[in-house]
Amino acid sequence: MADLQRLAITPQQIYRQQVFLTVEQQHYLGRVLRLGVGDKFIVMDGEGKWWLAKLTPDISIKTELTAILEQEISIQNELPIELTLISALPKGNNFDQVVRQSTELGVTYILPVTSSRTLLKPSLQKLKRWQKIATEAAEQSERQVVPKIRETLEYSAALSLFENQILSTNYHKYICIARNNYPLLLESLLHNQKLESIVIAIGPEGGWTNEEIERAIATGFQAVSLGKRILRGVTAPLVALSLVAAVLEIQRFPLL
Repeated sequence: MADLQRLAITPQQIYRQQVFLTVEQQHYLGRVLRLGVGDKFIVMDGEGKWWLAKLTPDISIKTELTAILEQEISIQNELPIELTLISALPKGNNFDQVVRQSTELGVTYILPVTSSRTLLKPSLQKLKRWQKIATEAAEQSERQVVPKIRETLEYSAALSLFENQILSTNYHKYICIARNNYPLLLESLLHNQKLESIVIAIGPEGGWTNEEIERAIATGFQAVSLGKRILRGVTAPLVALSLVAAVLEIQRFPLL
């Protein structure tokens, strides 16, 4: 089934083994992918389930297409824990790249934030664009889950989401800081053998301010380094999430 096209839908589009396709999805399947009646593809509900589906004509509106779910597909491509990225917004449209790459690497939630050194002030249309990018990246990378992009928050408000939760001792929060002598993120991850949930905070171009670092540490974040080199705002999330994904995959499938 590796050669079959994948389409992310919402669970609400499924009713009694039938998938009610949107106009945009019908256009994508029929005009872009050139699929016709009887052709098969993979449907993913964005919450963990895959099905083999077949395109059929909508009997109520003959000019439209629908799909029938033929069988559920058993697959496990997700990381074993929830992974949240807090990312200060970079310049221009660079956050598009952050969303795309983070999705490919297995992130569960993406929380864009504005900080003292953030220039971008995104609109609601940006949020919709980012969610669409995440959906497309999830289809391409064969994810089972489409990451959720949360509304942009001010930095302190974002930290407060994690401040008053009742967290187990295996819940870990990290803030990545440049130009420091903090422990490496990889080293910290390897020392924590039973990770249940991870939050990674990545700063803007120019880094976090001292006050922002102190606030995060007071909220329970561990200050870590990604190395001696100074990374761009679009590179740092890629490096941090790659390290997390690698450690989690090794823990799930240890080498013999």
